[in-house]
Amino acid sequence: MSKTVNISLASQFDNLLQSSKIVVTDFYADWCEPCKQIAPIYEQLSAELSRPNHITFAKVNTEQQKEVAQAYQVTALPTFIVFKDAKIVEQIKGADPRKLQSTIKKLSAEADSDGANGFGEWTAVSLPKGYSDITDQVDVRGLDLLNSDSDYGTARTLFESSRPSALDSGKGKGKGPASGDEKKRDWVESDTDEQLMLYIPFMSTLKVHTLYITSLPPKDGEDVPIRPKTIQIYSNRAHVLGFDEAEDVAATQEITLTPRDWDEKNWDREGRATLCQVPECHIIGNFRGGRRERRGEG
Repeated sequence: MSKTVNISLASQFDNLLQSSKIVVTDFYADWCEPCKQIAPIYEQLSAELSRPNHITFAKVNTEQQKEVAQAYQVTALPTFIVFKDAKIVEQIKGADPRKLQSTIKKLSAEADSDGANGFGEWTAVSLPKGYSDITDQVDVRGLDLLNSDSDYGTARTLFESSRPSALDSGKGKGKGPASGDEKKRDWVESDTDEQLMLYIPFMSTLKVHTLYITSLPPKDGEDVPIRPKTIQIYSNRAHVLGFDEAEDVAATQEITLTPRDWDEKNWDREGRATLCQVPECHIIGNFRGGRRERRGEG
């Protein structure tokens, strides 16, 4: 299935430039033979290098979208224009496969390098080389979190990009005002026992490399939630897996977390922005003793 976006409206193209960091655009016409000759190469690059909201390949039919073609002064076909942060950074006129490939692959490599610096303003971790944050590919409408305490956050809370309030409070969890402001309850807790079942559907087929879990360590004298101790992953499930059903199904992967797995070096004010990196989706989090908390970043 092609990942290339076919532009049908000028407003669609404008929105694409705002939503994707890099947009590679092929301006073509159906009657243009050089356009047809280089099209398979363009599609191959699109299939190999497209990354949601980061690198997007688009096609603009200049006969149908004259407004867009005129806006960027396209006079030769094919013309390839590369945008970064909605600004033109490269322009290739004519069907030059070598130049097209080298230009786009260079930009892709630069994008990978940029992505390795981190995926959130508040996080203190770096992405694995060659990988990008796919939190925006989580279908939040289909998320489910079983055995969660309704007085606290929901499954969507685990995928919010905002800075966790616990990092500002310096305590083991966010401390909302006495009025019980729901906006401050940006953490989740289990309810009847020490388990949570998180169901994560994605909007496209993906290979998940790493899960990041954020949790603050307990402080002396405080009754704070206990960190996750065991993570069980059940991949490629089309429906929400119940706890009873999970007991009869072998987990795709099981990870036991120890204190050494948590990054305790990244201090933030009075709290610590500590994250656990879980290599390589249903997820069961098991906790032992006390109360529970879990805050995740996909």
